[in-house]
Amino acid sequence: MNARPNGDSSTALLPRGVRRALDAMRTNVGRDWSVMELAEAAGLSSRTLQRQFREFVGKAPRAALRDIRFEAARRELLQGIPDAKVMDVAQRCGFPHCGRFSVEYRRRFGETPSQTAKRQAVFADALRSMPSFTIPSRDRPTVALRPIEAGPEHRDIAHSIADELSIALTRAGAAVVRQPGAARYHLIGAISGSDRQTRLTFRLIDAETGRHLTAYRSDGALGHDASLDEHLATRIIAAMQPCLRLAEIDRAGRKPPTDLSPHDMALRAMPWVLSLNAEGNAHALDLLERAMERDPGNALATALAAWAYSQRLVYHFTATPNEDRARSAELARKAQTLGGDATVLAVLGNAFTFLHDLEAAELMIRKALSIDGGSAWAWSRSGWLDVYNNDADSGIERLKIALDLAPNDSLAFNSMVGIGCAHFESGRYTEAAHWQQRALAEHPSATWIHRTMCPAYVLVGAESEARRSVTALREHYPDLTVSEVQNGLPPLPQSYCDRVVDALHSVGLPL
Repeated sequence: MNARPNGDSSTALLPRGVRRALDAMRTNVGRDWSVMELAEAAGLSSRTLQRQFREFVGKAPRAALRDIRFEAARRELLQGIPDAKVMDVAQRCGFPHCGRFSVEYRRRFGETPSQTAKRQAVFADALRSMPSFTIPSRDRPTVALRPIEAGPEHRDIAHSIADELSIALTRAGAAVVRQPGAARYHLIGAISGSDRQTRLTFRLIDAETGRHLTAYRSDGALGHDASLDEHLATRIIAAMQPCLRLAEIDRAGRKPPTDLSPHDMALRAMPWVLSLNAEGNAHALDLLERAMERDPGNALATALAAWAYSQRLVYHFTATPNEDRARSAELARKAQTLGGDATVLAVLGNAFTFLHDLEAAELMIRKALSIDGGSAWAWSRSGWLDVYNNDADSGIERLKIALDLAPNDSLAFNSMVGIGCAHFESGRYTEAAHWQQRALAEHPSATWIHRTMCPAYVLVGAESEARRSVTALREHYPDLTVSEVQNGLPPLPQSYCDRVVDALHSVGLPL
């Protein structure tokens, strides 16, 4: 299941016949489609269909069908259906040989099907343990949840999902309103099909401009269990939350400077804080200091500023570490007294982590997840805390939950960094380097990733990659020393830090 920006515009640009063939595959992934049958569904000759697939999709129809089947299998495993068997999922998605399916699944997704399914139990347990309350906050975006279009056979489940969506939106920090005219955003859904061929679609629309912000589609059977509806609703809102956040940031960005509220200024600062680079950090702090001057009680601005000041220590942005540490600690303590939603608490958990106050960080993240079990930011920080506490396997599991929930989030790359660090701690250096490289590809300006990627290459014996990595690090931080790296590392286990220090010194970083 994925949130797809702008209604999956890449599919909309395909020729009609190709779209028809792809829709036929998605509608019945388990069918053993022949090229002739797909051509008939597309209204094309077999030769034309194959030519158009190669030209517009970049692969043959059967290869595209295989990709669709794996996507469908992963979506079903992510649904968290209790007692779901991997063998049954594989067969429903057109894979009669479970062993071969598992091998290829692991190659594609970096884990076995059973690991994906097992992780959903952790997520479901967290949802069940959430108390039935939310924290009200100021300046919440308003969302009108329109009635879900559904036939008589799906009417009950449509009502159930709508109820859970309303709760999930509220937990995520939005205000759900009944009157569309009173909302900034409209969430529109529909259920079509029957039995195992059910399709669930949602669109998030900016009410002012009519622009489609994102879409969500799920193909497959819908359950008739309240906990499954909660699981599904939480995932839908988690997948949409990055786009909703960006829409709010864009809305604040369009306002004239004279009309900006302190909250608008905090929203404008957020992408710069999330950039995790020196230039963005400086720009964010300028905005946040002005926001706090106008409204000392703004929880979002205060938490973001606490995190931004602590970033200066960890990512080598500062020449005055003691002053920045003191300012970050001051703001973090103040933000604790201001309350806030799950986003504020997750940001605050990041700040306390970088200040090496893991007890306070864990408290903030537990509160964040108790408010919104679909907060990808809180799950990511929870995973990082496990890594810092020397529980790498649990850390990987929680960081992957964050990626499952919001793979397109601007901080998804940082979860990849965390997974790399967890593998490094466990001595799996090839996997560590892979995840760190993947994170750097997602966020090329985060050159500080080389601090831990280079040691992974050193310890796996990849000398040329290690030297390229340390060269890239020194190009961006020409005066960086091993001592400064050591002082700037977050609270990783001592054995981890020792390996990093020794490896960086071995490839020429000065002491």
